[in-house]
Amino acid sequence: MNTEVSTKNQTKDLKPATKQRGRPPSFNQDEALEKALHVFWLHGYEGTSMAELTEALGMNKPSIYAAFGNKEELFRKALAKYLVGTVAFVSEALNQPTAQKVIENFLFGAVELLTKPNNPRGCMVVQGALTCGAGSAQIQQELISRRQSYENALKQRFDLAITQGDLPPQSNSAALAKYLATMHQGLSVQATSGATQAELTEVVNIAIQNWSAKN
Repeated sequence: MNTEVSTKNQTKDLKPATKQRGRPPSFNQDEALEKALHVFWLHGYEGTSMAELTEALGMNKPSIYAAFGNKEELFRKALAKYLVGTVAFVSEALNQPTAQKVIENFLFGAVELLTKPNNPRGCMVVQGALTCGAGSAQIQQELISRRQSYENALKQRFDLAITQGDLPPQSNSAALAKYLATMHQGLSVQATSGATQAELTEVVNIAIQNWSAKN
C-alpha cells in the first residue's frame, strides 16, 4: 500500500472548505437595504461600486441580485426607503397649520437631517443628482424629479395658505417654494462641505427673520 499517497489524500480531505459568502443565515432585507442606503448616500450612485455594496451588506453579487436586482434597482429601492423614512420632516412640515410653521419646520428639519452625526453629510437626492455623469442620466433624472416633487408639494401648500388667507393674495407660491428648495439645496452643499449644525441653524434663523419681517 502506498502510504505516502494515502497520507496526502487524508491531508487534502482535512482541508477546510472555502467559505462562500452568499445570503447571511439571518438575512434581514430591510436591514440590508438600510446598509445599501448608507453606502449610496455616502458615495452617490456612480461612486458606489459593487465591491463596496457586497462588503457593506455581507453578501456576494448573486445574492444581492437575487434579493434586490441589479445596482440600479437596488439604488431605486434604497432611494424609496430614504424618501419614506429618512426625509419624513418634509411631510411633517407640509402638515403644519400655517405657512410660517411650514417654513420653520422644513428648514430646521433639513438642518437636523443634513448634519445628523450617524448620517452621511448632505442630502442623498441633491448630492446624488450633482454627482451623476452622462452614464447615469436615468438615475440623475430620477433624482431631479424627486427633488422637483417636494418643491411642487410646497407650492401646493402655499397655494392653500393663500386660499385660507394665511398668506397675502398677491403671494407667489411658486417662487416661495423654489426659495425653500434653493435654501435646502444650499444647506446640503454646505453640510457636505463641513458646516456645523450650529452654523446652518444661524443661516436658517436669518432666513426666517427676513421672512417674518416681510409678512
